[in-house]
Amino acid sequence: MKPGVELGLPIETARLHAPALMRTPARHWLIRRWLLGLGAVVVLVMLLPWQQYVTGKGSVIAYRPEDRPQVVNTAIAGRITTWHVVEGQFIRRGDPILSLAEITPAYLDPATADRVGEQVVAKGAAADAKRDKVRALGDQLRALDEGRSLKARQLAAKVEQVRYTVVADSAAVQATLVDSAIALRQLGAQESLYRGGLKSLVEFETARARVQAVAARVVQARGTLARSRAELDNAILEVEAIAADYAEKLAKTAGDRSATAAELSEAQAEIAKLRNSETNVRLRNALALVVAPQDGYVVRVLRAGVGETVKEGEAIATVMPFAPDLAVELSVKAMDVPLLRPGRKVRLTFDGWPALQFAGWPSVAVGTFGGTITVIDQVNALDGSYRILVRPDPTDDPWPELLRVGSGVIGWAMLDEVPIWYEFWRTLNGFPPTVAQPAPGGVPGGAVPK
Repeated sequence: MKPGVELGLPIETARLHAPALMRTPARHWLIRRWLLGLGAVVVLVMLLPWQQYVTGKGSVIAYRPEDRPQVVNTAIAGRITTWHVVEGQFIRRGDPILSLAEITPAYLDPATADRVGEQVVAKGAAADAKRDKVRALGDQLRALDEGRSLKARQLAAKVEQVRYTVVADSAAVQATLVDSAIALRQLGAQESLYRGGLKSLVEFETARARVQAVAARVVQARGTLARSRAELDNAILEVEAIAADYAEKLAKTAGDRSATAAELSEAQAEIAKLRNSETNVRLRNALALVVAPQDGYVVRVLRAGVGETVKEGEAIATVMPFAPDLAVELSVKAMDVPLLRPGRKVRLTFDGWPALQFAGWPSVAVGTFGGTITVIDQVNALDGSYRILVRPDPTDDPWPELLRVGSGVIGWAMLDEVPIWYEFWRTLNGFPPTVAQPAPGGVPGGAVPK
């Protein structure tokens, strides 16, 4: 029996049903085409390049220390008298912020600086008098030295004169001795002649009287010589005495001059101290007015009221500098730090600025901003992460003008390009991203080479 007859179908229908059962339905071909097309798309997508990246979160900061929020402190202790600013006010460098009144007992007198100035003037006059005295003592020293020289020459001439007198008196003594010897011989001859009757008694007495007169002259000459020698000794002693006297006077005058010079130095030191005190007082008076250290905005007033006292060095206000040089600090995991180095490009999204980010394809991202890694910290934070600093990329669009310090940021540090299939394979196996090795001599981290 034929198959179609067994199924209870007409012969024509049974003849055509078997081939129809062997054909693939049209919907199956459609599904297969879709699957083949989808597979081709997946293969093509897997071959597309993918930008590897490292993600970090952080905030906007001021790059330079002088651009960061600054606390204004009081340099002196005082009582608040006047506030010159309010919160949110823009101030220029040198504009007054707060006025203080002195509370330190040593500076309560507003004329303290003038009083110290008067002391400086008085001490200066005393120093001038001592300076004149030093000059006068110097002149006295020169006069004493000249007087000693003149007296020494005078005494030297006197000694020489007395010495000549001694020589003359010595010659006189020798002459009288010769006369005495002659007179004695003549007396002996007269006595012999008198005894022989050849001379009279008168002539003999005359010869004897002459001997006595010559002896008297010898005694007189010797006395004169002794006096001359005594005068010579006295003249020599006088020379020594005058030298000692002038030496004492010179020493005393030099001592007085040195003592006066020492007093002058002490007076000058006191003048310097008084001038220092005067300058300090005037500077302290100027510090009673607290002024703005730079252009900026008064963010917060930390002390309120009038009449309150503040301590030395106490914070009174916070100032945010105007137009700071902005940067972004991001925290990255310790395992990602070896993949980064200064000069790497970073894509950023700021809080308050809508963005659509495709980290693997930064070219199709919308609302993101470019940056460059400038600094990588050498020491980790308490949570184990590392901080990196990102500066604006000069080749990219500028950052928003209304961006403020402290705004939240999400950053993607761009690494090397790899195929998508490799990225999937790396992710499934938990491998780290791959980065090209830096050029020899490059900076390993810390700052962008200049």
